Amino acid sequence: MSIDVSTETITPEQIAAGARAHELDRKHVFHSWQAQGPFDPMTIIKTEGSWVWDGEGNKLLDFSSQLVNTNIGHQHPKVVAAIQEQAARICTIAPQHANDARSEAARLIAELTPGDLNKIFFTNGGADANEHAIRMARLHTGRNKVLSAYRSYHGGTHLAVNVTGDPRRVASDNATDGIVHFFPAYPYRSYFHSTTEAEETQRALRHLEDTIVLEGPGTIAALVLESIPGSAGIYMPPGGYMEGVRELTTKYGIVFIADEVMAGFGRAGRWFAVNHWNVTPDLITFAKGVNSGYVPLGGVAISEAIFETFRERPYPGGLTYSGHPLASAAAVATINAMKDEGLVENAARLGADIIGPALRELKDRHPSVGDVRGTGCFWAVELVTNRETREPMAPYGGSSPAMAAVTGALKKAGMLPFVNFNRIHVVPPLNITDEDLRTGLAMLDTALSVADTFVEA
Repeated sequence: MSIDVSTETITPEQIAAGARAHELDRKHVFHSWQAQGPFDPMTIIKTEGSWVWDGEGNKLLDFSSQLVNTNIGHQHPKVVAAIQEQAARICTIAPQHANDARSEAARLIAELTPGDLNKIFFTNGGADANEHAIRMARLHTGRNKVLSAYRSYHGGTHLAVNVTGDPRRVASDNATDGIVHFFPAYPYRSYFHSTTEAEETQRALRHLEDTIVLEGPGTIAALVLESIPGSAGIYMPPGGYMEGVRELTTKYGIVFIADEVMAGFGRAGRWFAVNHWNVTPDLITFAKGVNSGYVPLGGVAISEAIFETFRERPYPGGLTYSGHPLASAAAVATINAMKDEGLVENAARLGADIIGPALRELKDRHPSVGDVRGTGCFWAVELVTNRETREPMAPYGGSSPAMAAVTGALKKAGMLPFVNFNRIHVVPPLNITDEDLRTGLAMLDTALSVADTFVEA
């Protein structure tokens, strides 16, 4: 669906309320991932469809989908109505009681998951989904170690951030949580000196099996892998890699946890990104797009074999808000709206017909673009100062004056972007109109001209 925002206006009262919100924020709010002193957050006073309005009333195209979670855009009327209707009936209920919203959400999700992943444990978000999936795997196998890829992100809670393989882990990593990191298959920046995707697949799988053997297969409970890594770079697994990971985990009795927190629920042009490779993990973790982030919700989809471990044995874990009625009602409405409006198919179409061709054309014209990659509404543009050496425009784990200038150009053009390290992520809502999408890509074209000025002569 599309929402007409052409006649929307921002009132002086809204701007005044935004100024008050910003004042109180700076007095009282402690923000995540920030040095608190210099941080100056953008105030958002209105959201609608694929657009947001900042504290000064400027209209910005949300090409970030916030944190890549507003898959059906802002203020979708069907989801807003479902939350309102649920609030009028049951606002909250303890998780030990059955309620229709949670039960229906579980049914709808189980219908979408591959294979026999038909039992759903609800959490409050993606980080605790990964925490609980790992706990289930450890109890199921009686083992402790967990394998995870470098260049990954699995959440900000203690175990999830230790499983994470990007620099956000380092400050909290005391090397006592049983996590073993391995190198991922990443064709553009191959750790294995590969020159083809086939080489990358073969060498990355050999490295992974060597890691398993050297660590001791009997000590490894789980392997956690983002089906398509999100904030770590949207680097697509080369052909055969995901199938090979599934074969190795099966061979050594390791629980395969597919982290679909960002890539799931249509973002990658399939209901789950693993569907691209016809792979069935043992556990799938999800959040974000399951209800477009309207009310916090995540979960774990559980295979029959792991469920059987806890048929007679109590599972030692839970959350007060597991399957919260408002969040579950939002999930039901979101999934049904996505089905009714064909949004998964639309995401695939947008990626194949508009985003992919446009980004490849931008790469041809802009020497600052080293690589473009993705699927559906899930793409990354990797910026470099030298295409031959692939020198990133910002260091891994940091930013640079060049990237700051590019980000500034995107905002000046009218975009709310998702920028991480040396990459611009193209991750709009799945129901963005073709016109708005092309508008955003034109904004990106303008900003890449700024990036080009930082390319080495």
